Amino acid sequence: MILAKTEEEIELLRLNHEIVSKTLAEVARLIRPGVTTLELDRRAEEFIRDNGAKPGFLGYHGYPNTLCTSVNSAVVHGIPKGDSLRDGDIVSIDCGTFMHGFYGDSAYTFMIGEVSPEVQRLIKVTRECLELGINKAIDGLRVGDISSIVQQHAEDNGYSVVRELVGHGIGRNMHEKPEVPNYGIRGNGPKLVSGMVICIEPMINMGSKQIFQEQDGWTIKTVDGKPSAHFELAVVIRKNKAEQLSTFKYIDEVLKAVN
Repeated sequence: MILAKTEEEIELLRLNHEIVSKTLAEVARLIRPGVTTLELDRRAEEFIRDNGAKPGFLGYHGYPNTLCTSVNSAVVHGIPKGDSLRDGDIVSIDCGTFMHGFYGDSAYTFMIGEVSPEVQRLIKVTRECLELGINKAIDGLRVGDISSIVQQHAEDNGYSVVRELVGHGIGRNMHEKPEVPNYGIRGNGPKLVSGMVICIEPMINMGSKQIFQEQDGWTIKTVDGKPSAHFELAVVIRKNKAEQLSTFKYIDEVLKAVN
């Protein structure tokens, strides 16, 4: 059963997503060639705890870290390691928090140093997919309205959409109903109702949509080894326009200052 959240519950979700958004901005301050994803993970955990929350991913179904750091052909769920990020890499960083009985969840794909124009375009289109999806997250529409516009924009630009992994509701559990696929048919799926809180997260591949799981039991990669990009924001379904709970504004401010 899909339940709308009360305004009090939405405020607690907002607090979590504010911390998630600022944690990703803290990570953005450290992003550069030579830094390891394990260093980013340690800083994220420290920042989350300093702000009164707990890492939402750490220990979740046995996951060993605070962040998911998915480099280049890794789509999602990459485990932070001691390997250094290199000039030209991209890395999807997914972060979660838990505080006051509720979760937060957001993801952003970062560029390391000088990234090729082709990969920059993939990242741009994936973020556009997210923005278009959010525009359809309004009362009275259906999940398929979000899914279909994400798929259409990705495929119109020559990219493919991962099928096996989806967005989701969020609240007292990290993953709640409804599932929010990044492909589908307009007008289909569960009805969107004011007060529902969902995470929309396009996972868009440069090549084939086919994926596989590495032997670590977590990391999902593209079968053809081509790059994948991933962005995620949490929104509240409202009457005329979705209300964003998480934001990229802090990340954008940091990256603008650095560049």
